[in-house]
Amino acid sequence: MVTPLKKIKKVTKRKKAFYRHQSDRFLRIRNDREKTAKWRRPKGIDGRVRRRFRSNIPLVSIGYGTNKKHRHVLPNGFRKFRVKNVSDLELLLMHNRTYAAEIAHNVSIRKRKEILERAEALNIKVTNAAARMRTEEE
Repeated sequence: MVTPLKKIKKVTKRKKAFYRHQSDRFLRIRNDREKTAKWRRPKGIDGRVRRRFRSNIPLVSIGYGTNKKHRHVLPNGFRKFRVKNVSDLELLLMHNRTYAAEIAHNVSIRKRKEILERAEALNIKVTNAAARMRTEEE
């Protein structure tokens, strides 16, 4: 069982998505439900949100960003690396404590078995090892 080099406690400053100002009021702005329109920065001269008045929706800023070292880290402590064939696993030989292999969705069962065998030999973690491995039993 391979373990990550460093298990990082990821600090997420905000999980709620930023929604566009007044997307709950106008159909032309919102998508299918209230508060779902993708964020766009308010640019009006008198905009309350742009001027950051009290009791308005928060403005997107860099302060909400995740630490660069913690970005794209899975809950198990690894980063993802997509693998399409056995030779892609060789790239992870020296980085098996930092990256975990993720087999691409369009890889056949035969190739998946080869990839899993090689990953076990190289001590590389595969995140979706059980995907598409079940067969129909009659």
